[in-house]
Amino acid sequence: MITIITSETDPASLNIKEELLKLGMQNVIILKESLIYAESLDKKFNSDLFIFASKHSSSAGVASLSVHFPGNWNTADLGGKERLLCKASPLRMKEAFLTLNKLASQIPVTLEATHHGPYCNKPCFFIEIGSSLEQWKDKNLGKVIAKTIQETATKKPKKYEVAICLGGPHYCNNFNKIQLETNIAVSHICPKHMLPFLDNEMLQQAIKQSEPQPKFALLDWKGLGNDKKRIIDLLEEIKFPYKRTSDITKD
Repeated sequence: MITIITSETDPASLNIKEELLKLGMQNVIILKESLIYAESLDKKFNSDLFIFASKHSSSAGVASLSVHFPGNWNTADLGGKERLLCKASPLRMKEAFLTLNKLASQIPVTLEATHHGPYCNKPCFFIEIGSSLEQWKDKNLGKVIAKTIQETATKKPKKYEVAICLGGPHYCNNFNKIQLETNIAVSHICPKHMLPFLDNEMLQQAIKQSEPQPKFALLDWKGLGNDKKRIIDLLEEIKFPYKRTSDITKD
């Protein structure tokens, strides 16, 4: 059972919803509140996977399509709960990422680091149109997202290796390459600016809050900054294997 969550407050979400209904998609839920504040939907709806269809905003206003997991490494400034990560669905999100790249050659596709709400303890991810009203209402982009959701929801995902990802920028250039070019499915991503909040508790949570659970960590080596030694020590303390992205693809 896969449920697609949309919102009346979000023009991109409404655009995607219309295209989903044209495709005959079932289990499309329309909420009155903003998606990032739609807390604990797993307690309200019986579903194995929640896909949040949403807008993406950025100050640069760059057109893009993106996917990411919800959750907060520190404070809950935009929904969710403080220092709680949602249950990630890395296999399904990888399939969505690959499909977006196949269907949307005219616009950049990117992973984003784990951020914002709502809190959901069932596998979930966000799929978004960015980054301004022009793109949010673009029917072609709405169709691309809707077709991606349809394909992701109806096709059994392949088996991939799963990894948590640490370091680098919010828009994850090195992890994008991994997701696109290898047999690795990206789970939760803690970017460089959130690494100071990554302690043993949050590291363990990032590993456990994924279905299936990751077997190793991928490190954006140059993107670990001053936290590099501390992060390595944390991983070695719990005997969790790690690899550099540059060991797998060229940075």
